[in-house]
Amino acid sequence: MTMKAKYQSVLDLGQELNIQNGDVQEENGVLKVWGIAKTPYEKNLLWDEIKAVGGENPTDIMADIKIADESVYHRHTVKSGETLGKIAIQYYGKASKYQDIFKANSDILKNPDLIHPNQELIIPNP
Repeated sequence: MTMKAKYQSVLDLGQELNIQNGDVQEENGVLKVWGIAKTPYEKNLLWDEIKAVGGENPTDIMADIKIADESVYHRHTVKSGETLGKIAIQYYGKASKYQDIFKANSDILKNPDLIHPNQELIIPNP
């Protein structure tokens, strides 16, 4: 199995996230990947997938993922049925962190219980 085939799920995720200036090379049994993720959250998603495939400290892949916008953790577009608590769980693992999201978006949100589909929310850095 080539390293590219082994890490195909990582490459697919990079395409799905629309990683910019990305490239992939295989050299001496090591896959080298690089590119620019939009946010720290997207970079973390890529690293989580790399570790899911190659283990906690993989030696058969070298990844250099830069971040385009480090001022926020992510920008989230609200989907129907979501709450700030559900969004907080997605990004931080804790519903109680909804307050941080609410504060970061106080310019567009006046009530933490009232968000609408297609609103773009800033997810602040943890």
